[in-house]
Amino acid sequence: MRANFLSICRGLDRITAFLCVLACVVLTASVLAIVILRFGFDTGFIKLQNLSVYAFSALMILSLPYCLRRGGHVRVEVLSERLPKVYGRAADWAALLILLIPVFSLMIYAWWPNLVYSWMIVEGSIETGGLGGVFLVKTMLPFAALMMILQGIAILLDPEILPQ
Repeated sequence: MRANFLSICRGLDRITAFLCVLACVVLTASVLAIVILRFGFDTGFIKLQNLSVYAFSALMILSLPYCLRRGGHVRVEVLSERLPKVYGRAADWAALLILLIPVFSLMIYAWWPNLVYSWMIVEGSIETGGLGGVFLVKTMLPFAALMMILQGIAILLDPEILPQ
């Protein structure tokens, strides 16, 4: 059961990594196109600008579980650098159980009605002629929160995930 859960988390992590790479490529290409069109040809497209905002949003929110899985989060280690390594593992456990899992669970709970409404009305851009699909971008927040919870549980189950 534990091995199956960890393999599912690894698979979801690969999907998240792929989505981050895709969002980064789309963001880079769309911003480059916006700059070339605006300063080279004195024109622009609202849909292209919306695409860059959507890609940036997806990249920022999906990079959270990606970083957590690789131990890339920021640590303030004023006291813990002088303490034994066991303290670091205990601090990780406490942070995951007391902070990460409850906070991201609350985020899903609080965001869910807004997400359901957004899907019901198939929410689109607020700009006239803008790119639709805001409801898909809004889906990234609870997805990333769920990924944070799953990666946090995976870190608790497998001490080798986080480098110490």
